[in-house]
Amino acid sequence: MDLYVPIIVLGVLAFLFAAGSVAMASVTGPKRWNRARLDAYECGIEPTPQPVGGGRFPIKYYLTAMLFIVFDIEIIFLYPWAVAFDHLGIFGLVEMVLFILTVLVAYAYIWRRGGLEWD
Repeated sequence: MDLYVPIIVLGVLAFLFAAGSVAMASVTGPKRWNRARLDAYECGIEPTPQPVGGGRFPIKYYLTAMLFIVFDIEIIFLYPWAVAFDHLGIFGLVEMVLFILTVLVAYAYIWRRGGLEWD
């Protein structure tokens, strides 16, 4: 249990910092509400009008989100492999090369199909 104490303390400190930042922002922040402040913010440009029932998202949005998840999961698998690399030996190296090649094949397929172009 002693090994988990620093992780628990770090989690508690992170939560207290996040909660304290939100609380201080609400206490010290300006309270002037106007129409511009209540509008959606779209990178400094005028927001595009939305239909009353909500608009439909283009399929490219979901494809980009799935690509992010796939490559994020790849990074999650790379970290434990890097930590245990000395113990895995050549078997671990071969397995990781096969894993990365599989992901690169998927990446090349998506690239050829135009999944990375945002039009």
